[in-house]
Amino acid sequence: MTTVLIESQYLPPVGYFAALHSTPTILLERHEHYVKQSYRNRCYINAVHGRESLTVPTTAKHGKVMITDIRIDYGQKWLNNHWRTITSAYGKAPFFEHYAGDLEKILFQKREFLYDLNYELLSLCLKWLRWGTTIKETLSYEKTPSTDIIDLRSLINPKKTDFLNNLYKPTPYYQVFGSSFAENASFIDLIFCEGPSAARVVQASSVRN
Repeated sequence: MTTVLIESQYLPPVGYFAALHSTPTILLERHEHYVKQSYRNRCYINAVHGRESLTVPTTAKHGKVMITDIRIDYGQKWLNNHWRTITSAYGKAPFFEHYAGDLEKILFQKREFLYDLNYELLSLCLKWLRWGTTIKETLSYEKTPSTDIIDLRSLINPKKTDFLNNLYKPTPYYQVFGSSFAENASFIDLIFCEGPSAARVVQASSVRN
């Protein structure tokens, strides 16, 4: 029974789920320091003008801060902007109306902490995939976890993509925009476009099959 140790991410890319495929237990790292310019507070969607970043602003400015202490900055009007951008990009996607309500509900709960928002969104994505995967959280930070745990912390990174080839093989699926396939977009790109077939695409995209 394989357990994968990984950090929380905001609406993670397809490669994140390809790395988790066939994993019965996810061990979510809740004792790490927050890392800026990572997927922890941003995702990338496939919009009318191509790849577009959606970033959750935080109140963290300087120094090392625990991920569970990172507060979301609602002083900025990011939430309405995100939803407007998502709706514009996927409003005509085949399965948008089926899944959008669940996503909107979680986003507009206005969680205080980034980690809590990411946890809820991960749970939602796993529910959509119908995997039955269990999420557990770390009790402390371990630089070197036990040998029965696959440590993927910080390896799925928008700025360092080399390692991703060990986890993810892009499998094209229908997308609303573009004449060429935009690989490793946020999972919402896949679920809005493919619906129940998303699980099959993730399986085909996983190197761990």
